[in-house]
Amino acid sequence: MTGRNQVPGRLRVAVAAPLSEENGALIRRLEPRIDLVVDRSLLPPMRWPADFSGEPGWQRTPEQQRAYEAAIDSADALYGIPDVDPAALARAVRANPRLRWVHTMAAGGGGQVKAAGLNAEELDRVLFTTSAGVHGRPLAEFAVFGVLAGAKDLPRLNRQQRDREWSGRWTMGQVSRQTVLVLGLGGIGRAVATALHALGATVIGTSRRDVTVPGVSAVVHPDRITEVAPTVDAVVNTLPGTEATEHLLGKRFFDALRPGASLVNVGRGTVVDEAALADALGSGRVGFAALDVFETEPLPADSPLWHHDRVLVSPHTAALDASEDRLIAELFAANATRLLDGQDLVNRVNTVEFY
Repeated sequence: MTGRNQVPGRLRVAVAAPLSEENGALIRRLEPRIDLVVDRSLLPPMRWPADFSGEPGWQRTPEQQRAYEAAIDSADALYGIPDVDPAALARAVRANPRLRWVHTMAAGGGGQVKAAGLNAEELDRVLFTTSAGVHGRPLAEFAVFGVLAGAKDLPRLNRQQRDREWSGRWTMGQVSRQTVLVLGLGGIGRAVATALHALGATVIGTSRRDVTVPGVSAVVHPDRITEVAPTVDAVVNTLPGTEATEHLLGKRFFDALRPGASLVNVGRGTVVDEAALADALGSGRVGFAALDVFETEPLPADSPLWHHDRVLVSPHTAALDASEDRLIAELFAANATRLLDGQDLVNRVNTVEFY
């Protein structure tokens, strides 16, 4: 980290996103050099854990908005993107020349930073970090659930139960004899790989770097996934939404996929070309899809994915966990310590590709 990004002595942090008293106290206890500026009357009520956007329709009065922005403009660092709004982030960066660090609540916060439209000087002046890794275990469990559901033909079981059909017996797939392609080997991808390996699956991972990951038998560059597609029984996407990953899983990939393969998406919806996926489901190239994220959210009412009997739609809720707020607070405090001690921060946003 460059010297200009180090904040000496103490760190004034404006809480721009909902934070409980308990987790605020936790942050102060873990890093006593933080001066936490928080007025909970200026923050929207949360409906569930990690609901940083808060209650729809909640608004500040003009006086409250001025107080909220004044606190943000007095800080060295922000706990959360103001109102989870890229435009509000841009305003904060430009109004506050002392701002040095913004922590985003989402694992994929890089997309929000990109949407703020900051210039090169602003991106160089302010460090941005994400909450990547906090969601690894819950998303790994959903990934395993999706791979198992595909292997055991959950759609057929649901259909036969609905129709009260007692069919003849059939051989179900065994995850222990399957090969699973895990797209992305960050914190979430590694957790997915560990969980699937524990079930006996052979795991192929993707990375742009030469890495060795426990539980992963082979690592391929993302540009080569079509080459391995005919060999896999299931695909789990954990990649963020960037220009480089947009529609990475498209017609070319699905056409190469082993027929009947399962798809699980716990990364970002834009990685999957949903029109191509619908075609692949129709042709049987994809036998089952468990989707927690979509190109457009909420998923439009006219999307064919709603009605497909071999698609499981989850409303972007697989990562939600009762401990998420606490884990984010702990991550923030650890990074604050690193900032104050002049060390590199973990989960820094790449401000070229914004992941």
